[in-house]
Amino acid sequence: MLRARVVRRGVLGTALLLAIGTHAVAQMPTFETRKVTDTAYIFRYMGHQSLFVVTPEGVIATDPIGYLRPQAVTAYISEIRKVTSAPIKYVVYSHHHYDHISGGRPFKDMGATFIAHRNARTRLEALRHPDVVLPDVVVDDRSVLELGGVRVELHYVGRNHSDNSLVVLLPKERLLFAVDFIPIGTVNFRNMLDSYLPDWFDSLDRVLALEWDRLIPGHPYAGGRLGTKEDVRALKQFMADLSDAVRLAADQGKCWDQAMKEIRLPKYEKWGAYDQDLPGNIERFCAYWGRGF
Repeated sequence: MLRARVVRRGVLGTALLLAIGTHAVAQMPTFETRKVTDTAYIFRYMGHQSLFVVTPEGVIATDPIGYLRPQAVTAYISEIRKVTSAPIKYVVYSHHHYDHISGGRPFKDMGATFIAHRNARTRLEALRHPDVVLPDVVVDDRSVLELGGVRVELHYVGRNHSDNSLVVLLPKERLLFAVDFIPIGTVNFRNMLDSYLPDWFDSLDRVLALEWDRLIPGHPYAGGRLGTKEDVRALKQFMADLSDAVRLAADQGKCWDQAMKEIRLPKYEKWGAYDQDLPGNIERFCAYWGRGF
């Protein structure tokens, strides 16, 4: 397990955070910042996490958390300022979902350039949510940011939890930031909203092909630890096992309700959100195998 140093914390200490677990933390008003490498930091507010990268010439921030909680944005900027007075040059969206990106206005007012995948901009232009800053720059398959001697790569790995997810790679540090489509030791959220099957499997393969050792997720799963490639492989196997079970149930005419009640995967029963979200995961695969969408 990575031993990341806690730089600043809100209401909860790290030991308490690890003890009470992710879902309890998500209900409590707390934040913290952890230093992962000489340049990379994790900012967590309740159940959401962002990466920010500090260089002598400026900061590259990701995912300005703020949906229905503007205090999170204030805390995020304050935490960055405790580390550096350098300007916040860039804000990168992991994907277009509001719970991760709707706190960008203060960053924009400070002069930051916003970056997202091209599909994210298309979706946000259509939605026009008043609290979401439209991207200034769009990425197709890959882009590179060079700032203050630090290289940050943005990779589009295909459709998964959305059609516009970017992963952020620090190649020198072999550190990856990936949001929502790679839960660590945890069942996928609810009925895998806004998901693309079978593309998700291909997306995981593309992540595995990148050169990295540690993964920062968008939510502090599994007691707050960082992920590994073994976690990605385990998620892919879970989804494959679930897909096979649901396909059989669909062939037997059991989708949706009967399959959601009957299918159990004991191998994964100790994963986070197993009881809570497994039925929803089954529902999503039932839609694919039972209805073709």
